[in-house]
Amino acid sequence: MTRLYTFLLSIMLFGAVSAQDTFSIIAVDPTTGEVGSAGASCVTGVGSQGIIDIITDIIPGRGGVNSQAYVCIPNVNLQNAIIRMEMGDSPTEIIDWLIANDACGSQNFDPAFRQYGIADFDGNGDPRTAGFTGNMTDDYKEDRQGATFSVQGNILLNQTVIDNMENNFNNTTGTLADKLMAALQGANFPGADQRCLSAGTSSTTAYLLVYKEDDLPGEPYLRLNVGQQPSGTEPIDILQDLYDNFLAVEDNQVKERLQLYPNPANDIIFIERQASLTIDSLEIFDVNGKKVSETISMDTSKLQYEININNLQSGIYFLRVHSPEGNATLKFVKN
Repeated sequence: MTRLYTFLLSIMLFGAVSAQDTFSIIAVDPTTGEVGSAGASCVTGVGSQGIIDIITDIIPGRGGVNSQAYVCIPNVNLQNAIIRMEMGDSPTEIIDWLIANDACGSQNFDPAFRQYGIADFDGNGDPRTAGFTGNMTDDYKEDRQGATFSVQGNILLNQTVIDNMENNFNNTTGTLADKLMAALQGANFPGADQRCLSAGTSSTTAYLLVYKEDDLPGEPYLRLNVGQQPSGTEPIDILQDLYDNFLAVEDNQVKERLQLYPNPANDIIFIERQASLTIDSLEIFDVNGKKVSETISMDTSKLQYEININNLQSGIYFLRVHSPEGNATLKFVKN
């Protein structure tokens, strides 16, 4: 954070960055306890730091906040939102408090110039979400919530940006990171942020951030940041490459300690792990990415697990293995 503070000090002299972020999503996963955020913007002057440390913050295992549109740097409203979350406020209560107690001098402390998205877990582990878009933020503007996410944007080309992000998040199977990356890809077209239309890109900078439930603050499981890119270079494409590389490394480290047999199989498959690897759960997906099994919890005392696939139709399937060290996907054929 010291490096970022040094970089931002000169910007602070000007008070704020206008429309700092354009489209973003904040989300939680009730199954895993993960909290994540992804976003992109067509801004200049942020350099290699991008916007990841400006517009989002996360409390591992609890929730996160995205604070965008007209923001101060440091983003004092974001800092206050996290404090309120730590105090136990719900997402709706946090937004109500921020509106009543705007602390950013940009636009004369007027909350009508702010945009927020918040997602968290309540005391029972159930997800809660809320959003706010001030009427003075730049068009096209909207925030939209689902059961586990809030997606929001300003200076957008049109409503398609929000529609695509929501649909991609809802229709993608896999991890929270998979869903967040897919959501961002929904905005990967020229002018998603209006200011980048002439450059033929969606934005100039993008990020993806995910905390596991037991991660320490400031030490996320996944942090991918694409700083400001030259005009004409698509940052979401670069972010996707970074994410694919991350998955390849993660997948190989886990996969090399697993064995699935027989393959092809009839009614039963076995998954065997080395003693150095712990398996939390298993899921089975078909070739279309549809989940075709209930999540299978593992007995951590066993090295071999038997999985009944008798109810599956003949075809190709993928066994997704979840472990504390990451995930792996193994393909098998059902006769």
